Amino acid sequence: MKEKNVIQVKNLTKKFGDFTAVNNITFKVKQGEIFGFLGANGAGKTTAMKMLIGISKPTSGEAQVADFDVYTNPEDIKKNIGYMSQKFALYDDLTVKENITFFGGIYGLSKKQINEKRKQLVEELNLQKIVNELVGSLPLGWKQKLSFSVALLHEPKVVFLDEPTGGVDPITRRQFWEMIYKTANHGTTVFVTTHYMDEAEYCDRVSIMVDGKIEALDTPKNLKQQFNVENMNDVFLKLARG
Repeated sequence: MKEKNVIQVKNLTKKFGDFTAVNNITFKVKQGEIFGFLGANGAGKTTAMKMLIGISKPTSGEAQVADFDVYTNPEDIKKNIGYMSQKFALYDDLTVKENITFFGGIYGLSKKQINEKRKQLVEELNLQKIVNELVGSLPLGWKQKLSFSVALLHEPKVVFLDEPTGGVDPITRRQFWEMIYKTANHGTTVFVTTHYMDEAEYCDRVSIMVDGKIEALDTPKNLKQQFNVENMNDVFLKLARG
């Protein structure tokens, strides 16, 4: 694994009036790393992620993603990352083929590139039989795997996944994590939020947010040793309970 940092964050803060949603967080993420960004609902995970993907301006602090500054180059950040949102990632009223073509166009791929990527994606995910079906008719697990693949169409340096396995069955979750490993092995950094603590075990390093602050950041193995517990769920409970 190369030691190049593709995400660098220093004292990053986001306030909404008197409320501090993200409070002075600092961390770095290396190229090809699977970085878990954990925390309970309302801990500040999504607010922090929105600043990093260039759609929300920080109140103070510094951050660079894929060598671009979040203040001065948010549009360049968007071109160099993939993003899979928790609530919306594909158009239900377009077919599988139309979604791939549409997002390929948004990411600036040529027609030739889109056709090549679509063919490759359809074969990899075994979508031959459903390529002309509406995405809205697909099971959730298929949608999630397709959403992830579409977020990688333009070969981004970093892909941000916001609770990508929420609501899917255990087998699909395992398949999804196999896709994440494969992506990281190709050198793409995976920044993933999850509330499944067993998934934290699959990450190279994990940060845990509590009330807008990063209260722990290390490998799952080191965190379990530090807190003298058997699993990541118990690490999380110890931090959440203060």
